[in-house]
Amino acid sequence: MSRFQRHVFVCLNERPAGHPKGCCLLKGSAEVRETLKEELKKRGLSHIVRANNAGCLDACEYGITMVIYPEGIWYGGVKKEDIEEIIDRTIINGEVIQRLLIPNSRYAPDGLQFGKLNL
Repeated sequence: MSRFQRHVFVCLNERPAGHPKGCCLLKGSAEVRETLKEELKKRGLSHIVRANNAGCLDACEYGITMVIYPEGIWYGGVKKEDIEEIIDRTIINGEVIQRLLIPNSRYAPDGLQFGKLNL
């Protein structure tokens, strides 16, 4: 088994002010990633779930963007207040949070199979 069961990429890309797509960093993505890292560590999950910085994920128009691999679950409009729910429902229990999915078929996972973490 590989070292990490999940990789969670949080977009930290910065675009110039006024860019039509917006910018995840200016929307608070660094704070979202930091909250994710802290919560994973607090729960003893940081050895199996990696919170990664990501450059442009090309989805800033959907708000702060996060993608969870290996399943390819794309969440948009993520706020730090969503992190506990994402960890509980998606990362640990394998449930997709419909309200956070990016509403664009380009980001929809193919043949979604998402399982619980092996704790």
